Amino acid sequence: MKMKELGKALKIPKSLFPQFRTIVKDLILNGDLVKLKRGRIAIPDEMNIIVGEISLTRKGVGFVQVDPEKQDILIPSLSVGTAFDGDKVMVRLTGMPGGRQAGVVVKVVERSGRNIVGIFHKGQHFPYVAPDNARIHRDIYITAAEINNAKDGQKVVCKLIEWEDPNLNPVGKVTDVLGYPEDPGVDLLTIIKIYNLPEEFPQNILNEAELQTSKNINDELSKRLDLTKECIYTIDPFDAKDHDDAISIEKNRQGYNLGVHIADVSFWVEPGSKLDSEAFLRGNSVYLPGKVIPMLPEILSNDVCSLKPNRKRLAFSIFIQFDHKGNMLSWELADSVLKSQAKLSYEEVQDFYDKKELKPQSQKKIDKVASSLTMARKLASILSKKRFAEGSLDFDLPESKITLNNKGEVLELGNRVRLESHRLVEEFMLVANKAVALEVFRKGQQMIYRVHDRPDVEKLNNFSAMMSRLGYKFPVSDKTKPIHLARFLLKIKGKPEEEFINELMLRSLQKAVYQRNNIGHFGLAFKHYSHFTSPIRRYPDLLVHRLLRALKNGKYQPSFAKSIPNVIDNVSKHCSDTERLAERAEREAIKVKQASFMIKHVGDVFKGVISGVTGYGFYVRLDGLGAEGMVRISSIDDDYYSHDEKNYTLKGRSTGRVFRLGDQIEVGVLRVDELRHEIDLFIVEKKKKSGKTGKRSPNRKERRRKKR
Repeated sequence: MKMKELGKALKIPKSLFPQFRTIVKDLILNGDLVKLKRGRIAIPDEMNIIVGEISLTRKGVGFVQVDPEKQDILIPSLSVGTAFDGDKVMVRLTGMPGGRQAGVVVKVVERSGRNIVGIFHKGQHFPYVAPDNARIHRDIYITAAEINNAKDGQKVVCKLIEWEDPNLNPVGKVTDVLGYPEDPGVDLLTIIKIYNLPEEFPQNILNEAELQTSKNINDELSKRLDLTKECIYTIDPFDAKDHDDAISIEKNRQGYNLGVHIADVSFWVEPGSKLDSEAFLRGNSVYLPGKVIPMLPEILSNDVCSLKPNRKRLAFSIFIQFDHKGNMLSWELADSVLKSQAKLSYEEVQDFYDKKELKPQSQKKIDKVASSLTMARKLASILSKKRFAEGSLDFDLPESKITLNNKGEVLELGNRVRLESHRLVEEFMLVANKAVALEVFRKGQQMIYRVHDRPDVEKLNNFSAMMSRLGYKFPVSDKTKPIHLARFLLKIKGKPEEEFINELMLRSLQKAVYQRNNIGHFGLAFKHYSHFTSPIRRYPDLLVHRLLRALKNGKYQPSFAKSIPNVIDNVSKHCSDTERLAERAEREAIKVKQASFMIKHVGDVFKGVISGVTGYGFYVRLDGLGAEGMVRISSIDDDYYSHDEKNYTLKGRSTGRVFRLGDQIEVGVLRVDELRHEIDLFIVEKKKKSGKTGKRSPNRKERRRKKR
């Protein structure tokens, strides 16, 4: 039916027709209805049509996910039409060749609006942009009027203007000129633009933030629990500027009283303000090598909210009482004002624990809190052992460490060492998050939880099969619990293949997300868990602070309670999405810096571990560098190799030579593509010892025969 026909059939009054039309358009946008030729509207299922977001591969093949529980719909490269990666598309189902549902794109419902970043070329006949993104398979033509003063060879940002005919190239316009690829800072700016990350705060937001910081807090201080004389301190990276958590600890007859004190961002950022809207839009801070894109303006994140030493700061504190075995006995929440006694780095605390000699300045800070640090170490150890005994998973995967100079150039690559001091802070933040989730859950009120669903049994079965091929037993059933995974990780601890097995298991698990329905956190083996400890850099934590404060006499006020479900659902969906976006941007930025470093090492030889196997080659993670490169099948010329997907191997047809996931290997750097951030490797064949040819040595009779 056409819109008017549908309105008539549903007996929509003329006065409500504009509202009705808006609702129908929203349903079309969401894919619940589809708009066909000549303005006709239909139900997708009855037309054998679905609507969803398309993801394109480098080869141009598309996949559209409609139901998370079902397999994606395959769109062959010739059936993609004018769709870009990330567009919302209308797909007509065409059957199941090879047992998989396939389809063809019949219409682009909504463009993703993503930035297209690439190199601008004047071209012989017309200007164009060659996209960096390998999933965009067409150059973007730029009309002469839309060049925006770009020069040949510069990195630019362009937006799509139109693309209606798949036989022609898309047309766009240059919106930003970033500079030449080799210019300082252009590499990270490229990532920021590709992922459309917010850069500078709008002036009105900065003005509002400054106005908020000028509030008189004297009345507020008098209402709060005064902790300014208590032994409270922060432990952070040495270069941290935003200190959103501090700790204190006391020993008593029952055991330990732990204080976790969190920066009170909710006092400075009022709900519904422009500042609040901007923080929600960003969702979280993004940490790129040498650069932070904060959720809040620096006057808040690095100053008035940050728990700086020897400054009065507003906080939201939770005091948790543990017995000597680490059991949580009780907890209490309080609005507080504190004064941090010391700003400690992880390295300083670790040196204190290891009884290493400290610099005088560090020693002076440590002396103030030495007794507390000793107690904290003991409690953290008790909590850690208890948590792992209950099945909490500990994926000790290497984290990339990149050292830059003031120009943003990479001086050194490596892996970040996870210290005992890191684990100590993690342990205390985990129990604080657990306690606040329990606080709201036990009162039967709505809450935003951080949840981690049970793993998919099929994925676990695939993991189990892989472990069998490596000689390990990992039985799987519907009743598989976190403790079973934790015990298995203990079994392979210290083995050469530990790192890649950890990673493989992690890939077999679900992603943690925010949501209102509390299904527990499988990976931590917690029945109740939320995020409370980082409101400077995560919006869900800020919402949790507001929810906790709204609990008057154990429940929300009726008017507030009515709006809470929608608020939680919106924040959960949006912030889960912004978190994934930030993770992708951070990973890509690390690859950019790794590629720029490795280009100086073309020809050099490194040891590594095979970290992934595909039909066109295998990936190798280089020891001690964190960088990953690929050995392509085309570079292995001693045989034809076939890919065994189930066994994660490449096997030579004639030689029987096998390259298997987890194998240690020696490789050299063949080439580095800085534009694609890809490192190509080659296999370093072992040299034969001098005097040996690999043939059998002649015996005495053979030597005599040769003499004759």
